[in-house]
Amino acid sequence: MSIIDDSAEKRSLNFIENIVETDLKEGKNGNRIHTRFPPEPNGYLHIGHAKAICLDFGIAKQHGGKCNLRFDDTNPTKEDTEYVDSIMEDIHWLGFDWEDRLFYASDYFQKLYDFAIQLIKEGKAYIDDQSAEEISKQKGTPTQAGIESPYRNRPVDENLDLFQRMNSGEFAEGSRVLRAKIDMTSSNMHFRDPIIYRIIHFPHHRTGNTWKVYPMYDFAHGECDFFEGITHSLCTLEFEVHRPLYDWFVDQLKDKNDDYRPRQIEFNRLNLTYTMMSKRKLLQLVQENLVNGWDDPRMPTICGLRRRGYTPESIRSFVDKIGYTKFDGIIDVSLLEYSVREHLNQISTRVSAVIDPIKLIITNYPEGQVEMMEAVDNPEIENSPVHEIPFSREIFIERDDFMENPPKKYFRLSLGNEVRLKNAYIVKCTGIKKNDVTDEIEEIYCEYDPETKSGMIGSERKVKGTLHWVSVEHSVPAEVRLYDRLFMVENPADESESDFRESLNPDSLKILSNCRIEPFAANAQPLDRFQFQRIGYFNVDKDSTADHLIFNRTVPLKDGWGKIKDKA
Repeated sequence: MSIIDDSAEKRSLNFIENIVETDLKEGKNGNRIHTRFPPEPNGYLHIGHAKAICLDFGIAKQHGGKCNLRFDDTNPTKEDTEYVDSIMEDIHWLGFDWEDRLFYASDYFQKLYDFAIQLIKEGKAYIDDQSAEEISKQKGTPTQAGIESPYRNRPVDENLDLFQRMNSGEFAEGSRVLRAKIDMTSSNMHFRDPIIYRIIHFPHHRTGNTWKVYPMYDFAHGECDFFEGITHSLCTLEFEVHRPLYDWFVDQLKDKNDDYRPRQIEFNRLNLTYTMMSKRKLLQLVQENLVNGWDDPRMPTICGLRRRGYTPESIRSFVDKIGYTKFDGIIDVSLLEYSVREHLNQISTRVSAVIDPIKLIITNYPEGQVEMMEAVDNPEIENSPVHEIPFSREIFIERDDFMENPPKKYFRLSLGNEVRLKNAYIVKCTGIKKNDVTDEIEEIYCEYDPETKSGMIGSERKVKGTLHWVSVEHSVPAEVRLYDRLFMVENPADESESDFRESLNPDSLKILSNCRIEPFAANAQPLDRFQFQRIGYFNVDKDSTADHLIFNRTVPLKDGWGKIKDKA
């Protein structure tokens, strides 16, 4: 079954699901499935993290297992409780729950420190006084062995004393590190005496100033998995070369007679066209005010997608479509947009909104008369509710729905041409009024056919064009924000780009402040979703108020950048 949707039809298992099912059949780990999602609290989650979340939590749920949330908070200089809170909010919004299994790497600082002491006592770790640059130079290359540190054979007692003094704050940052003593000739560069502890004089967001030494990721990660009883440690492909080191540390820690060990499995990370996924560069966008914060709807962050109007169901559906493989690639962002469009079509209420209004006056419609027309909330829903929309003599239509000198096969409004006003009447254009100075059209004049009211018996007369509209008197002013892709190039992370900021799309946000929307939507609340007839899918922005309605475009009705090909 799909790891995303328990109700999905049977499909071929991906390679991770095959591994898990094989492990269960063989009775490994007491037939347990226990995964974890281990984010660093140094930024906001993005759509790439959503893929990992769906896998970690989804595969545990599929097999009746458990999934922990564990924050990898081993670098206090970059961490903040703001990020912790946002990550938890995003995971819950996506539809997953860690229940009572919330952990931090900092929960295990004492255990990790004790393990480091054990390695020193066993002659498997030593204090190195060299700088990071000197250590890096001595590591060698993949084809050339490394050079042993001059401090590699320090006596155990001296290493113990120095490590304890490092943690008491006696030494400056960067002056000493603790390295594992493994093999400087190994073909795997990660085995060449990796650094496992460094000095950091900065208060930790949970432990304060208790610690002055902090474990490196490669050292802490496998041990934390071991402490928590994780059975399958799922991570992206760049950690594949780290796996032997992961296993080496676990082997030093565990009972030699114990068959249990977490199994690290790597999968391809998510790369999207026209999208920047580097957390460092996303932070740069925020800090340089190139976007309006982490939740700017142009950002690929989960909070940005949420504010833009994406649904958790559409993101999970997208992740299910792209799957998990052992090969890195780049996914067309159109598939993500297709997934959200597919779901919003099913759930969104249809409303009329005019984002570039021009007045249309129906000259033969009685002045002061108002009719309430019925509009179906969502034709995709069987027996959908309906709501009423007021119709009057003066209405607004879209400015680009009229052309004075139209080309052939133009089926919208033009002089002498007829169109149907959706849910209302057929009208025929009889004239226009232009500004004497600018020559811009200011008003359009039409006559209506009273026998063509939608739903009226005998009103089936057909015309080729249908326009949406709102009543001038009854419509409500609104601000509409048209969001587009943040980057103009397909791969903004390409190293050949001299500066990724040069690829920013100057038209990624257009703010239209003169829009009008039917009164049915006037009481909409933040994150409410609508389909604006003939325009696209929109949601109410979090800053919207009763006095200042703000709508964000989630996606257009159709893909304007290229048709979806077979990507599922």
